[in-house]
Amino acid sequence: MTRKIISVSVFAMGCALILSGGLASAEDLSPIAPVPADYAGKHMPAGGWTDPKAIEEGGKIYRGEFNTDINCASCHGKDGKPVKKGARDLRDPKNTTRYSDSYWYWRVAEGIPKTKMKAWKGLLSEQQIWQVIAYQHMFSHDGKPSDHSDYKP
Repeated sequence: MTRKIISVSVFAMGCALILSGGLASAEDLSPIAPVPADYAGKHMPAGGWTDPKAIEEGGKIYRGEFNTDINCASCHGKDGKPVKKGARDLRDPKNTTRYSDSYWYWRVAEGIPKTKMKAWKGLLSEQQIWQVIAYQHMFSHDGKPSDHSDYKP
């Protein structure tokens, strides 16, 4: 009798998790790499997350209007929805709230090994990298500037 109750309970819990969306994918749980020492001190300039001029310039860079060799939208999509396999969905706050400003800077500057994400540090100034980051950050906030206070390490 006990074995039957346990089996039914486990089955019911599994169904409840599936129906509630409570199962996490491996991608949701994957740890992010630690920021190298060279980038650990990088922080968004004051007001940079919400500066309309910086965001506008970041959008031009993101879409390839500044330099045709740099076109983030070709993988991440014009609205942050991936168009190429492996690209992060920048509309999903589960992704963007995990990134510290120094982590984000590091990844844009150096690219991501074993992916199509190229390093932009040779083609963009530090200011331009921050502008792109501020623009990308809006995707996870319904297209509105946000101060990144939702960052959760």
